[in-house]
Amino acid sequence: MDAAALLHWYDKNARDLPWRVRPEDAVCGTLADPYRVWLSEIMLQQTTVATVKDYYMRFLSRWPHVHDLAGAPLEEILKAWAGLGYYARATNLHACARIVSEQFAGEFPTDAARLQKLPGIGPYTSAAIAAICFNQKIGVVDGNVERVSARFLALQKPIGQAKNEIRQFVQIHVPDRAGDFAQAMMDLGATICIPANPRCAQCPLNRKCAGLASGNPGGFPIKPAKKKRPERHGHAFVIQRQNGEVFLQKRAAGGLLANMSEVPNSPWQDMPAKASRTKANSVNFPLAGNWKSAGTVVHVFTHFRLELEVWHLEGFEGRHDLEGWWVGCECLEDEALPTLFKKVVEKAIAV
Repeated sequence: MDAAALLHWYDKNARDLPWRVRPEDAVCGTLADPYRVWLSEIMLQQTTVATVKDYYMRFLSRWPHVHDLAGAPLEEILKAWAGLGYYARATNLHACARIVSEQFAGEFPTDAARLQKLPGIGPYTSAAIAAICFNQKIGVVDGNVERVSARFLALQKPIGQAKNEIRQFVQIHVPDRAGDFAQAMMDLGATICIPANPRCAQCPLNRKCAGLASGNPGGFPIKPAKKKRPERHGHAFVIQRQNGEVFLQKRAAGGLLANMSEVPNSPWQDMPAKASRTKANSVNFPLAGNWKSAGTVVHVFTHFRLELEVWHLEGFEGRHDLEGWWVGCECLEDEALPTLFKKVVEKAIAV
């Protein structure tokens, strides 16, 4: 790989991202703010730049320093994170901020090994912070970099079987401008060496790319065999008062969507989606009342597909022993409601 050619391309074509130091400034010795890079990298896990930008700017405006984030209640962070998905990241974000604030006086460790000991920071994120913020000569390998490397090498196996090979390949090519090299590889994968129809004519690495030389660069990386996604089914219960307020409760501290807000719902069972249409008399409702079916909501998690039958109880004014709170529909956006339960509420209220 020609690192010099890649960096030359990056100097002219670097994406303008709010957490990034421009290459011309980095060359002059300006280093990126570890807090900003860490925040962006946690948000970008399993999420796109386009989705993250607005969340990032709101977080930075509200909590401009790691001390601010560390001092915020977890509930407020979860509310601000709602809709971004993979909610354990928000919990780890808060835990990490507290450690950096309280144990490191607000200064992030400068090497990948120490960074990786912090909550929510794995091998990739620790390498990214160490390279981008402190110019540590360490290979940074995300999904974009994996694709660029697998295509450049024309690897004859799926990425999942070649992670060590890719990591070693990237590591041996890290130049002195380690942070810019890491971001250049990411940008190349995001804008040129894209999954379908790569723009090989514009690529600074095309002269030595084995994937291009094969005549079928789009055939790399080799795709793994598709696995059928398991399906689960359950019921969700939207309870509304006469004034329109919706009843919410808090999910358990562990497991999927931990500590987030939800409407009451049943356990999610492994069963085919076709079983989702269930008779009301066979459903274990949380309250007695005139429940009406509002249809189904489908939500796809990383490891399974969920189909929830949505039930709606309007005009509830009685007593109940459920733990939770009432919130007006106009304030739902301020709650820590995951996308799944936003869809459930919207489904019920739209009927």
